[in-house]
Amino acid sequence: MKNTLKDLRKEHGYSQDGLAEILGVSRQTVISIEKGKYNPSLPLALIISQIFNTTVERVFFLEEDDLKK
Repeated sequence: MKNTLKDLRKEHGYSQDGLAEILGVSRQTVISIEKGKYNPSLPLALIISQIFNTTVERVFFLEEDDLKK
């Protein structure tokens, strides 16, 4: 699964630490999500989308390779 978290975070002026604090997770979790190494839980994904006032689909999306798995 891919995501636009890094772009959204920068666009809204959040540091990784700042976003992590708002989400109640570690900075490493934010880094892992941004790099696509960790997929957040559904509740966390919903909270992220609410913080950026957008849809979950704008933040997280599947690519064709993901659909073949």
